[in-house]
Amino acid sequence: MALHNNDSTLNDSTLNDSTLADDTAALHKMGYAQELSRRMGGFSNFAISFSIICILAGGITSFQVGFCTGGGFGVFVGWIVGSIYAMIVALAMAQISSAYPTAGGLYHWSSILGGRGWGWATAFVNLLGLIFVVSSVDVGVYLLFTSLILTNIFGIDTSKWGAPQQIFSVAVILLSQAAFNHRGIRLTTLLTDFSGYLILVVAVVLTAAMLFGAPHLEFSRLLTFTNNSGSPGGGVVPQSSHPLYVFLLGLLLPIYTITGFDASAHISEETKDARRAVPKGMLNSVFWSFAFGLVMVSSFVLAMPDTSKAALDGSSVFFNLLGGLTVPTALKDLLYIGIVLSNYLCALAGVTSTSRMIFAFSRDGGLPGHKIWRHVNAAHRSPVAAIWLAALLAFLSTLYSPAFGALAAGCAMFLYVSYAMPILAGIFAEGKSWTEFGPFRLGGWSKPIAVLGVLGTLVVIFIGIQPPNNILISYGLGLIALMIVLWFGVARRRFPGPPIGAAAVAARAAEIAAEEHAVGEA
Repeated sequence: MALHNNDSTLNDSTLNDSTLADDTAALHKMGYAQELSRRMGGFSNFAISFSIICILAGGITSFQVGFCTGGGFGVFVGWIVGSIYAMIVALAMAQISSAYPTAGGLYHWSSILGGRGWGWATAFVNLLGLIFVVSSVDVGVYLLFTSLILTNIFGIDTSKWGAPQQIFSVAVILLSQAAFNHRGIRLTTLLTDFSGYLILVVAVVLTAAMLFGAPHLEFSRLLTFTNNSGSPGGGVVPQSSHPLYVFLLGLLLPIYTITGFDASAHISEETKDARRAVPKGMLNSVFWSFAFGLVMVSSFVLAMPDTSKAALDGSSVFFNLLGGLTVPTALKDLLYIGIVLSNYLCALAGVTSTSRMIFAFSRDGGLPGHKIWRHVNAAHRSPVAAIWLAALLAFLSTLYSPAFGALAAGCAMFLYVSYAMPILAGIFAEGKSWTEFGPFRLGGWSKPIAVLGVLGTLVVIFIGIQPPNNILISYGLGLIALMIVLWFGVARRRFPGPPIGAAAVAARAAEIAAEEHAVGEA
């Protein structure tokens, strides 16, 4: 028996070494060194995307957008529609990620499939979306912490707190999240793995508490459309008499919540068996967020004593509902803490994802000061400068637009646009310049799914720029103008892009060896 176990361990070790060697060979084939520490398994890859999606973040902090537009129908049916769209996009991305498993995946994919300029533009759009993920969730952490913990647990009156308190608190939150990331992927992985379990446990307990406290379970609410726009919904969205328009506005609830799953791709170079684990991580994170999230947000609607009166609460609808739960105080306090902690870890994972995007783009000379941002700390095997830059940019974005709603809408819009860009390029490149695929393939469904994903993103853009979030029009136009000026003024001549083709990859052989030696990989 002992000999059998030793043989099994040896075989497992051999298989693991073989997988790591294959991962490194695939990375070398794309012209990159194995600088980051590849220690994450399949669950950890899933957990980081599941943590960023975090149904306890968007599902709670943007719940009013779904309910205060189309009522129970807007929440229930809207969650299903938005989740189907997210899964379509994730399927298209999963196929590309299986072929090209690199950090900063979307930028690299767009460069290969659509050209150097298309990849450069994708990088900036994706980076802005990722910054909005971190900033919007951390503003949410502050709002949840003051409401649920300081006020409800400790009885501290925060009603007179304003911008100074929010700015200081968000800065402290970001500093701590950057510090955790600075320590390396081992610690980050432990936290995001824990976050995955925490989200599931808190979501289940919260759902059970809501259903237990419901006066009666009126399931017809979930299929009843009620136009809560304007004053009936507490002014969360402007008044409109068009049901379809109101329903579309409510889709911000699932679309904002189920985003950020590109994190699985951004940590490709830190994931074992990345060609298989990354697409699985993305798809599983979207599916389980859809399934658990649907039950959870539906329980919020079912628990309301009076849906019309609840809608009048507007942005406070969830907090008032949670405060009225008839459960033991200790359990309620634990729920408060669990919700806030889940949101904190969501944004922490967002810092991880954003820093890998900054690292990957800088590695190819895409950002000013790129030699600083692409540096990997040999002790922690993490891009520490990129981590702190990610935190700083997230903090600055909250100063320009401190409102949670605008940050949430911007997160959804810019991220999904960045997702659509390599997918769109892939539609034209597949079967032509794109002939190398990974283990995950969509086959004949590839182009139809890609087209649906791109068309759906046009709807997301429309939703994202509607009042009261029309400030994002200036964000979008400003970004487009800036990219045009930078591309034609500087980047078109100076930006080399990722190494594409056998000659470009071969030319980097000496650099790859030196980079791996610098971090002790060779």
